[in-house]
Order: sequence, then C-alpha cells, then structure tokens
Amino acid sequence: MKVSEIKLEPTIANRRSPRAFDPDRGISKDTIIHLLEAARWAPSSSNSQPWRFILGQKGDETHQKIAASLSEGNRIWAENAPLLILAVTQEEGERGIQRYAWHDLGLATAQMIVQASAMDLYAHVMAGFSKDQAQAAFDIPDEYAPLTVIAFGYLGDISGLPEKLQERESAPRIRKPLEEIAFQGSWEEPLA
Repeated sequence: MKVSEIKLEPTIANRRSPRAFDPDRGISKDTIIHLLEAARWAPSSSNSQPWRFILGQKGDETHQKIAASLSEGNRIWAENAPLLILAVTQEEGERGIQRYAWHDLGLATAQMIVQASAMDLYAHVMAGFSKDQAQAAFDIPDEYAPLTVIAFGYLGDISGLPEKLQERESAPRIRKPLEEIAFQGSWEEPLA
C-alpha cells in the first residue's frame, strides 16, 4: 500500500509546526487544562512521570522569561504565541538516573500536541533556547533538565513574519519515506 493511500487520524494528519500565531487570540484556562491532562496521562518508564511544565501566558512574567531564554531565531516569532511552555524532565530520581526521562517527556509532549490539534490549536516545539538561562530564571533543581519550549496558539497571518520565515511557512511538508525509517529483519532491510 502506498503511503498516500493511508488515512491518518485528522488530529495527526493536520498537525504542523507553524511560526505564525495569532497574537490577539488567547488560550482559555480550560483549554490549557485539557493540554496538561493529555500530558499527564502519557505512559512513562516505571510510571515515574518525570515531566514538569512551566507555563507562560502572553503578557505575564513567566511568558517573558521563557521568551527571553529563546534563541533570536525563535524569539522573533514565538513571543507572539499566547502560550509558551517550558518542558522539563527529572533526570535523577529516587531510583537514581532515570534513563528514559527524555523519552517519557517526549511522550507527554506528543500527547499534549495531539490534544492541541484536536482542539484546533497548533504547537511548535523548539530546542533553540538557553537551558542554563531557563534553569536559573525558574530556580529549577539540578536533577531536572529543561529540554524544550513549546509555543501553542491559533494560526496567525504569515505576512507578519520575516520573508525567510514566510517562505518556510509556505513550503510543502516533507517527510522521509517509510523505507528510510522502518526496517524488518535487520538494519536497512525494507518492510516485507
């Protein structure tokens, strides 16, 4: 079966990572709780639930601190997002080093992003930020690691973005073919 023939759930098929967010349309507390509940119910190694989230809503001090930690290339557009979430994971816990903490946080954030898609929201995950600045700004304990910042919001007008980013927003979505990412039998052996 060709990939183009495969029907995905709309919440997955419609998901994308925009940079143009509507700066005038906020996200309700009820919607934020739905996003957090989706993350809360994610699976984790030994049910450790190592994820923690620091939320900043546009206009508040937390949003400003998170935005300040972003690289300039991300800050230029992400500061317009009505919700910025700093995603943190506990790398060391009661049982010592939690080897799957990053994976677990990824599962939690993925569920949050799928929930956002189901609610006609969009999310853009960023690794381009100062982890040290975020750690200091929020007094995050050493056993926790800030891993990503996620911008959430409703789609905005791309004409407000710099020209280079407008081009990226308009470009087709490209994914590697399954033959490149899924193997059967041994490494790089295509699916039967």
